[in-house]
Amino acid sequence: MPDDPSARRPRLTPAVADIRRAVRKALATDLHRSADAPPSIGGALVLVALSGGPDSLALAAATAFEAPRAGVRAGAIVVDHGLQQDSAGIADRAAGQARALGLDPVVVTRVDVTGPGGPESAARTARYRAIDAALDESGASHALLAHTLDDQAETVLLGLARGSGAASLQGMAPVSGRYLRPLLGIRRAATHRFCADSDLVPWLDPQNAHSAYTRVRVRQNVMPVLEAELGPGVAEALARTAEQLREDSDAFQTMIDEVIEDLVEHSEAGISVSVPALEANPVALQGRIVRFVVQSEFGVALERVHVRAILALVADWHGQKPLDLPGFTAARTGGRLVLSAAPASSAPDRP
Repeated sequence: MPDDPSARRPRLTPAVADIRRAVRKALATDLHRSADAPPSIGGALVLVALSGGPDSLALAAATAFEAPRAGVRAGAIVVDHGLQQDSAGIADRAAGQARALGLDPVVVTRVDVTGPGGPESAARTARYRAIDAALDESGASHALLAHTLDDQAETVLLGLARGSGAASLQGMAPVSGRYLRPLLGIRRAATHRFCADSDLVPWLDPQNAHSAYTRVRVRQNVMPVLEAELGPGVAEALARTAEQLREDSDAFQTMIDEVIEDLVEHSEAGISVSVPALEANPVALQGRIVRFVVQSEFGVALERVHVRAILALVADWHGQKPLDLPGFTAARTGGRLVLSAAPASSAPDRP
């Protein structure tokens, strides 16, 4: 009696099915959202950001399975942060796993983790810089990142604790420029299950259990207490909050796009905004418009204190002197709010 091929096929478990489905959806719908995506040869090329941990290894395996079926080429980018003992060996192991899965090309790059904001921030900055460089050099259109629903919940909780405002509470977007995050609806436990079901052995980063890091303390101490005291589903609720805030933000952006041309005029040193037209909008939208204009014109992400000071020139005008802000100045001139680039040598004061 001939062998039954289905008997030799690995069992399709719920974790494997869920993660493959999430990747399939991302490859089918999200690759076409970026009109300025760089061209690729012989079909779209994507790179999976692979550390070798359970989340990224599950994503890599699911992408290797789904990409050919979607007519997409899939490779991997492995970033060696140099922060672990034998970090080069860990990176080489992850690259070997990527090649065994059939991913090609596989790019391994080492980065220098230095800079402001502490080791977590510096590592993140270096990692994204390396991913961007790999996209540019390979001609890939997108990078797939393995952030899960648990990562999203932790991000929202951290933003809430820091009082960072709605922008921070939006968490991570499923699609952000050239970055795709297919697993934002998948729990971290499912990626561990995927690896076990697929006979994949992930690398377990010891820093993910190190209480010196704020995110680790949230993961190990805060989230379990919230689940125990408030009941199950806290992580999902936090992720839903992020999604709802992103929807609100998209609505605000649509409103900004509709009114911006009636509000602003370019001037020799920068840009000016009509005070009556700005004041006719709700305060929340006024702040969004100011943030948008400043970010677009000067590349500056305003803090709340800056926005409040600028809006005081609109709603509480009594002849204040111009404001010296990071990278630009703001002044009220008649019926216009004038935003001008600051001289390169100036040192702005906080309002």
